[in-house]
Amino acid sequence: MTSALTHLAAGTELVEPVAGGAQLVLAALAGIALIVLLITIVKLHPFLALIFGALTVGIAAGENISDVLASFSSGFGSTAASVGILIALGAMFAKLLADSGGADEIVDTIVGHASPRTLPWAMALVGAIIGLPMFFEIGLVLLMPVIYLVARRSQLSLITIGIPALAGLSAMHGFVPPHPGPVAAISLLNADLGVTLALGVLVAIPTIVVAGPLFGKLAGRWVVLEVPDRFDAADTAGTNPGGGTAATITATPTKTRPTFAITMFSVLLPVALMMGKALVDIFVEDTSHLLRQTFDIVGQPLMALLIAVVVGMFTLGGGAKMTRDQIVKCIESSLPPVAGIILIVAAGGGFKQVLVDTGIGTLLAEWAKGANLSVTLLAWVLAVLIRLATGSATVATITASSLMLGLVEGMSAGEVSLVVLAVGAGSLFFSHVNDAGFWLVKEYFGMTVGQTIKSWSLMETALSVTGLVVVLLLGLVI
Repeated sequence: MTSALTHLAAGTELVEPVAGGAQLVLAALAGIALIVLLITIVKLHPFLALIFGALTVGIAAGENISDVLASFSSGFGSTAASVGILIALGAMFAKLLADSGGADEIVDTIVGHASPRTLPWAMALVGAIIGLPMFFEIGLVLLMPVIYLVARRSQLSLITIGIPALAGLSAMHGFVPPHPGPVAAISLLNADLGVTLALGVLVAIPTIVVAGPLFGKLAGRWVVLEVPDRFDAADTAGTNPGGGTAATITATPTKTRPTFAITMFSVLLPVALMMGKALVDIFVEDTSHLLRQTFDIVGQPLMALLIAVVVGMFTLGGGAKMTRDQIVKCIESSLPPVAGIILIVAAGGGFKQVLVDTGIGTLLAEWAKGANLSVTLLAWVLAVLIRLATGSATVATITASSLMLGLVEGMSAGEVSLVVLAVGAGSLFFSHVNDAGFWLVKEYFGMTVGQTIKSWSLMETALSVTGLVVVLLLGLVI
């Protein structure tokens, strides 16, 4: 277990319930209901909603308000100290990848070598690679011009081309660290990041295949759209609706870019370091071995991402001939957009700690064991319900993981990682009108609400269900 995450285990062990079972269940339901109400009806920021939800749980459970505040502060601080740093470093690397033109290089290289028949598969691969380090919204902004141009030139359906790219982006967001949801779930459930990363990639591949090219072919028949001409080939530096420079599939770059090989090395470096640590921990039992000690350091998520950012300054920034001032400004500009995400995730850690300290986790664990329920399936169902209610994948992940804490006690590292991935799968289920991503996709594709539901919403559902099936299948052998 990486040291960046292990300290979160402190204070998360099961405790004796502070009240009777009925009172604790009602307290947890009241807190979750308040969070849903504040986010969906009052339109309050999730950061504040999670604070009020935590206070409601603690007070309804009969705890002293000072103890509730202490629990929340403890959980908030420990989560911000670990997950917040990872999110910030991930945002820095993603900004370097975008501003250097590395993301454009990945798109142009892969799409440029694809035939019309394999274009949907190529777009799924592009979406997955771009989605590995980037947040969904950023990846969508980068890929929209490419989606339009590829559909226009290949004469394929806009949905047939677009859905695979969206599937790749969304699957990475839900299953693979260092995205906020998976990292938060790993921290809250005290899972092994390297194992979860490896299993997350394993789950994401068949999930993207089913929800991307295969479903996209069907959705392209259901939803027929005209391809807008806002991104003509001549507009190689056009401005996209979300702001920023549009990526294109033309072979004439407007500035120097890092090579494809250098870009892929930079993107996969942190993944290789974190997965390398998981493999070394399995095959090198001697803790004094030099290889084991080396990966115990460089394979930690914080160190792996820090190394990736530093290396990216030279490989991506240097490859694009960016000046020192440009690199500094690129790094600085990456942090403001993720400040809200960090606060939400940290507040989720505080909410989790309040639930833990009331003993609701102990209670649920006892009930689940008595009813012989599948912990993995329960994790998925909880995430689905909260996702449908709040529209937020991150809030669904945090809340469901918090409730699952007591149920993963005694599980192996692989089993806990599968619970994390089940939560991630549930958090993607059926994006609809209360999800900002729903409206983002609707506007970029120029669809009606009905068309968006028949394409984007069903694609997210296919991702969620397929992800759960793959996780359950892996659970048979892990």
